[in-house]
Amino acid sequence: MRTHPVVVAVRDHPSALLLGLQVLAVLAYPFLDGNVAGRAALGAVQVGVVLVAAWAVRRTPTLSWVALLLAGPAMVLSVLEAVTDDAGWVVLSSALFHVPFYLFVSYAMIRYLFHDDRVTRDELFATGAAFTVVAWAFAYVYAAAQVVWPGSFVGYSGDAERPWFELLYLSFTTLTSVGLSDVYPVMDHARSLVMLEQLAGVFYVALVVARLVGLTARGRGTGRADDS
Repeated sequence: MRTHPVVVAVRDHPSALLLGLQVLAVLAYPFLDGNVAGRAALGAVQVGVVLVAAWAVRRTPTLSWVALLLAGPAMVLSVLEAVTDDAGWVVLSSALFHVPFYLFVSYAMIRYLFHDDRVTRDELFATGAAFTVVAWAFAYVYAAAQVVWPGSFVGYSGDAERPWFELLYLSFTTLTSVGLSDVYPVMDHARSLVMLEQLAGVFYVALVVARLVGLTARGRGTGRADDS
């Protein structure tokens, strides 16, 4: 029995599925966050992101059991976040598992990129997926920071606490160094965390992207590039 091409593509490129789910979550959030059913749907998407991320790690030369150990509690806490009204203990507990989980996934994918001397299609997808999971990790760091240090971040709306999507927006704008965010840190602890993410973004471009460009150029020169 012939396997459907879509199934083959998903099986062979889990990094692409992870990247696609994260982009879907970003686009869907403004439409779904206004009611309980919408938050539940977002929680389901977040659970899917965690599952796919753990699955993608299995293709990398790392300890996949570490990802699975962190993924279980992260999925449960994603559901709790969706059905509760930003309880501080839920936010802190969620960050306690999501942050190391996403950072480990990013490490696994970066190690995957550095594992051989060829650039495959899945490795290109892994480049984007690794970048976005770092952004999600720091969004959870910021969410925890404003629970521990209330008023860490301010924005134009004037609310005491920034909603999750604003913190995710801050994380993406910080990691990409575009400087477009209307949410910004005002406490020293929060500023320290933002500076760490700025360093992470610069090092990512300097190390990962530069390596991929170098491998691609060398592959074209030697005929060893693998586009499969």
